[in-house]
Amino acid sequence: QLQLVESGGGSAQPGGSLRLSCVASGYRFDYYSIAWFRQAPGKEREAVACIRDIGGAIYYEDSVKGRFTTSRDNSKKTAYLQMNKLTPEDTAVYYCASGNYQCYPDRFQYNYWGQGTQVTVSS
Repeated sequence: QLQLVESGGGSAQPGGSLRLSCVASGYRFDYYSIAWFRQAPGKEREAVACIRDIGGAIYYEDSVKGRFTTSRDNSKKTAYLQMNKLTPEDTAVYYCASGNYQCYPDRFQYNYWGQGTQVTVSS
């Protein structure tokens, strides 16, 4: 059974950093893209970034370009989202998603989701 488990969320001060991990099991992780989404209270779930099977990354949200980096280690079946220079606007529940060979910003293109991890940025 395919499963995605996120970790690494928590609290940070503005300007700080956090690294999220997404550990996969139950499928050929290296065949599929891994996308990162986030959902703030009262807002739609939005695509943040995506990394393809061979490692090419796409950043969908302009506000994270230059601050967030996604990567993957196929040998560990793990994807990462390194978040630097955090701002209060980054506060949200972050999700990893998979199930598609390509990267799409549309949440409905992904069948498998992690449970989400809360990121809170405040002083």
